[in-house]
Amino acid sequence: MSETKQKKLLVIEDDEAIRDLLIYAFKNEGYQVFGAGTGKSGLRMLEQTEPDALLLDAMLPDISGFDICREVSEKYSIPILMLTARTDTVDKIIGLELGADDYVTKPFELREVAARIKALLRRKEKAELRKGTQREQVIYGVELDKKAYAVYKHGEEIKLKPKEFELLLLFHEYPGRVFSREEIVDRVWEMDYDGDLRTVDVHVQRIRKKLDIALIETVFGIGYRMGERGAG
Repeated sequence: MSETKQKKLLVIEDDEAIRDLLIYAFKNEGYQVFGAGTGKSGLRMLEQTEPDALLLDAMLPDISGFDICREVSEKYSIPILMLTARTDTVDKIIGLELGADDYVTKPFELREVAARIKALLRRKEKAELRKGTQREQVIYGVELDKKAYAVYKHGEEIKLKPKEFELLLLFHEYPGRVFSREEIVDRVWEMDYDGDLRTVDVHVQRIRKKLDIALIETVFGIGYRMGERGAG
């Protein structure tokens, strides 16, 4: 890679062939890549290496990938791409609800995995590169800082992932306008998204939970809009 800092990826995958393939492919792309075959070793390696993104298998021999996803999301601001062998939409939604940013179903194409990782890292870079303070009041007690990619509630910063922030920003910039799920995907996701549109619902739920406010209103049968009031 050029003068920019080499990005670090951690692959937690118990299938050795898949793990080695991902490590080899991403190393060829210029990344520094670490691999782990179990959940416990993966968590230890995560603390040691502090990766920029995590590729996480949903089914591991010792710890559920979903449990790891929850733990990592609570402690770190690391983009998580879930790898799942099941096409069951419920599994994918569970992963997103627990903090995953995206998912890929096995068998997958390396180009798709690489594109999704690059999209996640671009959002992370945007959040890290934005400096300064430019707070705007969303509603009483809630402020949004466009430059710092930060949200505050009564002066305390609420940790949102970049995609969650961009979703909240979209509603803030168009108060009262109703967006369909398709429109939201087109505006917030930076690549063609062929996943389940319910990922929008999951991200809205995560924002509501983190802010503890019914800030984004559901317009049944259509989509979502920024509400005029919240509770909390």
